[in-house]
Amino acid sequence: MTQVSQTCFDLVRAGDKDRFLAALFAPEDKRSHLLALYAFNIEISRIAETVSEPHVGEIRYQWWLDTVDAIYHGEVAAHPVAQALAGAIEAGDLPKHALQNLIKAKIFDLYADPMPSLVDLEGYLGETSSALIQMASLVLGRDLALESAEVAGLAGVAYGLAGVLRSLPRHRAMGKCYVPLDLLKQRQATAADVISGENEAAVGIVLSELRAKIAERMEQAKRLTWTIKPDVMPAYLHVALTQARLAKLEQKREQVLRSGAEISALRTHWILWKAAKAEAF
Repeated sequence: MTQVSQTCFDLVRAGDKDRFLAALFAPEDKRSHLLALYAFNIEISRIAETVSEPHVGEIRYQWWLDTVDAIYHGEVAAHPVAQALAGAIEAGDLPKHALQNLIKAKIFDLYADPMPSLVDLEGYLGETSSALIQMASLVLGRDLALESAEVAGLAGVAYGLAGVLRSLPRHRAMGKCYVPLDLLKQRQATAADVISGENEAAVGIVLSELRAKIAERMEQAKRLTWTIKPDVMPAYLHVALTQARLAKLEQKREQVLRSGAEISALRTHWILWKAAKAEAF
């Protein structure tokens, strides 16, 4: 394993356990490219959590926008993740706009503005979670990936919505609200209620509505799993964790505001192994 590959391996193993474990089921010659893509996502995602001022984050996001653009012009920055990403781009013929849209979507994370609506939240997840599935599919099977574009969108949103609810304690500590304002307003609740933990009954109703949306998107995605060819299934395996996490979210209900909703490492491994064997999530 080259130093560049090792850097991505270590970064994803530490920062994105779901996708790291799923990538281990990919063919060896594709795995390093998947890890490069996921390492890129980690680099982008953690900017908002590591900068002290939004304008500093804006500068870093612009650096990545420029870096991605340069790769498509044959110039690769002396950065291990950028170098690995260049290989993934070539392997999957990844579209530049998808990578840059992911970066642009993540700029939202820099600011304390609440998520305006459920439509906006699903759009954000489409540019991030769903786009990662589609790009990983391209790495694994270029033409085969095009057949499952619709299910990638639905599966990514379902997985991403569960992630939003699991991350509520961390987001609240950062003073951020990804629970859509339009849903909160319908229940006479506010973003401040989510962050402070007040008006819990009203917020709890909104959380139940989001759980219902996760279930709906998962059901829609499962009806289209026949479009996913076996060669690209490793791009989807982490989505198999959504159902178990949804069950945990249903169990914890409003308590998720304070303690999240995690499943054990052993169960995570078991679910992913079963999904890989069944070639379905």
